[in-house]
Amino acid sequence: MSLVAHSLDVIRRYQSSSGAYPASPSFSAYQGFSWLRDGAFIAEGVSRHGDADGAAAFHRWSAGVIADRAGQVESLVSREGPIPPGDMLPTRFTLDGLNGDDGWWDFQLDGYGTWLWALAEHTRRHGAVPETEKGVRTAARYLTAFWALPCYDWWEEHVEQRHVATLGSIHAGLRAARALGVLSPAEGTAAAEAMAGIEALVSAEGVVDGRLRKWLGSDAVDGSLLACVEPFGLYPADHPVGAATVAEVERQLARDGGVYRYLKDTFYGGGRWVLLAGFLGWNHARAGRPEEARRYLDWMAAQATPSGDLPEQVSDLLLAPEYEQEWLDRWGTVATPLLWSHGMYLILADELGVSA
Repeated sequence: MSLVAHSLDVIRRYQSSSGAYPASPSFSAYQGFSWLRDGAFIAEGVSRHGDADGAAAFHRWSAGVIADRAGQVESLVSREGPIPPGDMLPTRFTLDGLNGDDGWWDFQLDGYGTWLWALAEHTRRHGAVPETEKGVRTAARYLTAFWALPCYDWWEEHVEQRHVATLGSIHAGLRAARALGVLSPAEGTAAAEAMAGIEALVSAEGVVDGRLRKWLGSDAVDGSLLACVEPFGLYPADHPVGAATVAEVERQLARDGGVYRYLKDTFYGGGRWVLLAGFLGWNHARAGRPEEARRYLDWMAAQATPSGDLPEQVSDLLLAPEYEQEWLDRWGTVATPLLWSHGMYLILADELGVSA
């Protein structure tokens, strides 16, 4: 079985009857939970390869869990004064759409924006998904109200910062919400104003040395910044900031086909992430560099287990090997399979015309 076929099989096999995609079916910290961000990219991967029903089921599930919290969003919007991060919408959900009953790093806005982006991509490709309008409007309301607040980043770290990848995710999500055509005139105006605010903020404070920075005020780079170029288009690949961002991520974080999250990463010793190789390859493909993109696709495939499963990260060239054992003791071996890794492989394979 090809890795494209195996990836589709893995994702279909583990998709919940609710429509949710579990982040990983067996990894102790992820088992039984779905993230909007992970699921959005997983859905994009299968949508590109013809599994329209599976992707649509995920989008209906996402819209439902968000719509179920419309009252909570309105309550949050009406509150005065600072809101504790734990009072915001969840970062992850159980597969039946409930809040997790254990502690987690909640208040993470990128997933809501990324879901809106993925829904719009699927709609453009396969047509509208019924029963999603309320979820779209609720997510857009949430993002337009709180986009400027500090929150956790893609990696659920540094809640005190405003992360550029998160701002890029929100910008893409609000653009998608407007394109879906379900927002009221007032909601559409609010979304446009938030998008303009993001553009102004990133232009003024999110760029250093001609490229995007990890968070406002930091000089560091982060693998998640790749998404601000492709697919989110905050700065397109042919813009000097977009091109410089991809080049600097590759210079600092790419090694022998794999991509680190950031240089100070200690999670499982700081390995190279399979899904980030997918993002870097995606950027190369869209910038007209298919040979470079194929190098990252091949590296991703080479990390598969003998049965074809892709892990979250690989542990051969660690940034901080002295930290690996504490994570092994805490949560066990690295998440394998990670459905987001398989989703990113499918996306990059599609970009390069690989279907088998």
